[in-house]
Amino acid sequence: MPVRGLPVRPHLDQLRRQARELLRAHRDGDADAATAFAEFHPDPPPGDEAKLADAQLVLARSYQASSWPRLVQAVSLVAAIWDDDLDAVRRLVTANPRLRDEHVLIRTDSNWGPPMSYAANLGRDRIIRWLHEQGATDHGRAIDRAALQGKVETVHLLYDLAGRPPVPDDALDGAAYTLNLGGTTAMLALGARVIDDHGNRLAPVAVVLETDSREPEAKHGILALYEQHGLAYPDTAPMALHRGRIDLLEAHLARDHGVLHRTWRHREIYPAEMGCREPIDATVGTPLDGTTLLHMAIEFDEMAIARWLIAHGADVNARAHVGRSGFGGYTPLFTSVISMPNFWMNYRNRGPLAAPYTELLLEHGADVNIRASIWKRLHPGHGDSARHEYRDVTALSWGRQFHAPVFVSEPALRLIEAAGGIP
Repeated sequence: MPVRGLPVRPHLDQLRRQARELLRAHRDGDADAATAFAEFHPDPPPGDEAKLADAQLVLARSYQASSWPRLVQAVSLVAAIWDDDLDAVRRLVTANPRLRDEHVLIRTDSNWGPPMSYAANLGRDRIIRWLHEQGATDHGRAIDRAALQGKVETVHLLYDLAGRPPVPDDALDGAAYTLNLGGTTAMLALGARVIDDHGNRLAPVAVVLETDSREPEAKHGILALYEQHGLAYPDTAPMALHRGRIDLLEAHLARDHGVLHRTWRHREIYPAEMGCREPIDATVGTPLDGTTLLHMAIEFDEMAIARWLIAHGADVNARAHVGRSGFGGYTPLFTSVISMPNFWMNYRNRGPLAAPYTELLLEHGADVNIRASIWKRLHPGHGDSARHEYRDVTALSWGRQFHAPVFVSEPALRLIEAAGGIP
């Protein structure tokens, strides 16, 4: 059994079930269960002698807890914070004062942190005040988590409890990753800077552009706030698209009608002067390097811009740049099949289960049977980051073969099939 980490909101019933299943497997002679007992039990009993308490200990230690009671404490503390149950938090921390400073989820790689920070994610101000009174010291982390989640009142509360310290240069990072406009506004109100005294960029523009979040209106608002506080952006069509600025796109089109038809390389879409890095750092579905503005509008969930582009002559069958190795040539339809917006549609069945960009493209004559070759590496944060190659695929077979189904739009595939698409 590998070392595991508790999810953000674990449930005790699930852990009890896992312990029973582990005990049953060990009694049945399962090799993996025997390995888990050997690794995590100080005196591993043979299967026919193992008790439920033994399985609970093994399971607890696989979750990096010292014991089953410690694991139960962690889950109980999570439940108390989610329920805003100050009395329960008080009982748990009073019984075990170390809980005040240890990570709620036990594992130290959890971004949710100790109880004060965990409570900040949820805006549990009463609990935060009590933990502060008990001597909790993770105010800075808690402020960042509250801003990331858009808990504006909690941000101000924590800042006051901390004694109104100087705002660190990275104070905008958390809200940038989640594209949280409220959190960004709150941190700027506390004095966060987008440029330093010498005019150097501090604002995490790269995070805003490369994040896996897709909240276009919030993204536009954050980038506008950075500009209002002194940041200047490159005057390019991709940057105008990022900013949601159709007026700037109109200006680019007036200067050069070819802007709708040309393909753009990674560094033009993700400018180095804004802190952007390699393609693997930018979280997208279908690759964007060498694509048109219409491809980009679909990946970034910019429906108004997609409609504007098509209305002004963008080709719905425009092909991405083809490299020397033969990869490329895919159309915006491929992007509508596999994208980050599709991930969020599918993630935890969030929905709505729809394919608006596929519908838009088909309405304007998208060819469903164009073939292309694509290679793809997912961002490491989404698991398998190995290179996968798909040669001579249509948009339909691109979706059917893709190695990470959570990025695939089944509604899009059904529309393409209905329009005569073939694998």
